[in-house]
Amino acid sequence: MSSELTKIRVYFAGICSLIVTAGVARFSYSLLLPTMQEGAGLTEIGGGWLASYNFMGYLFGVLIAANMHNLNHKYHLYRVYLLLSIVTSAAMVMTTDMVAWAVLRFLAGMCASGGFIIASGLILKWLVKNNHRPELGIHFAGAGLSIVITSLLVAAMPSDWQQQWLALSVLAIVFSVPAWLWMPHPSSESKNQEVIEDNPPSKVFKSLIMLAYFCAGYGYAVSSTFIVDIVERTDGLQGQGGLAFLLIGLAATPAALIWDRIARRTGYLKTLIAAYMLQIVGIILPAINDSLPVVIISALLFGGTFIACVSLVLTMAGKFYPSNPAKFMGTMTLSYGAAQIIAPVCTGYIVEAYGNYELGLYLSAAVVMVGTFFLYGLFFIENSLEKEKEKMREQSLNT
Repeated sequence: MSSELTKIRVYFAGICSLIVTAGVARFSYSLLLPTMQEGAGLTEIGGGWLASYNFMGYLFGVLIAANMHNLNHKYHLYRVYLLLSIVTSAAMVMTTDMVAWAVLRFLAGMCASGGFIIASGLILKWLVKNNHRPELGIHFAGAGLSIVITSLLVAAMPSDWQQQWLALSVLAIVFSVPAWLWMPHPSSESKNQEVIEDNPPSKVFKSLIMLAYFCAGYGYAVSSTFIVDIVERTDGLQGQGGLAFLLIGLAATPAALIWDRIARRTGYLKTLIAAYMLQIVGIILPAINDSLPVVIISALLFGGTFIACVSLVLTMAGKFYPSNPAKFMGTMTLSYGAAQIIAPVCTGYIVEAYGNYELGLYLSAAVVMVGTFFLYGLFFIENSLEKEKEKMREQSLNT
């Protein structure tokens, strides 16, 4: 099978892997949250906790990926996650017990790390080995596409959370086939037989980028988990939650590829700062104005930036360690995942106490703003280092 792989097939496998492990196992919960609250008696706090258990599973999956050095084992674990995404989604209809749901959401969160971390690493490694540009924009288009596909599927279904979960399981089965067959094995033959050398960043770089990524994870978790419920709770916007989620997916689908092109010209740090700033606007708009046009703008801004933050950071991580990209990707994502655990629970309690999402959105935007400051600090440090290197080169030439 490895000899039959092409760039198109590899990217398509990656897109399908995200539809299964992210779209079905992760994002679809946001779509079904209002329906589960109405039909299964799920509370705001309970909904927040289930989201956090999902993120806990994601973080645990990232820990496994970061500490698993055998690439063959990672490849087989990726396939296990494809199967588990189907099983955990179908099993949601078999109970309304919170403990059982928490276990299922935890396992589904582990699956999400298969598409975001393991698949990203396998694809990036294959691209480097086969002399292709080492960028993940096309792969991460699958994240936005997964939101679009799951949104359309749920919208076409009756308002029955059990039927919706079963339909999502069938969807996962269909897209698992190419994700299984065309994901490159780490031992795939390559045109480039040269030894791949790593280029690790400084400790300061690692610390600041991880702090900034933590902040991005907080902002992502709040909006991605509660956006549908936020819209459904707004007077005059009932029934528009699915539209908002669909718009997020439509904006996210081409976003990573577009931001990749911007990063080529302006550099990754400048591009990340721009994405963070726009994401802040997208997060805070519904708290300032809850009209439909503003909600649409908010959804488009958030969808167009959250996946860019993930794609740009993980591409940077992969370029530092091309010999085993998933290792540093996993380390980076630990900070992102930690924020995802905290954010939904905090927001759930805030909503329970105040009866709305406004304070939760303001807090989320403030956290992402702090992350922007970390990126600015990193940008200035890196510029200073570059100037110092240039000065040393000039001195060496003069002598």
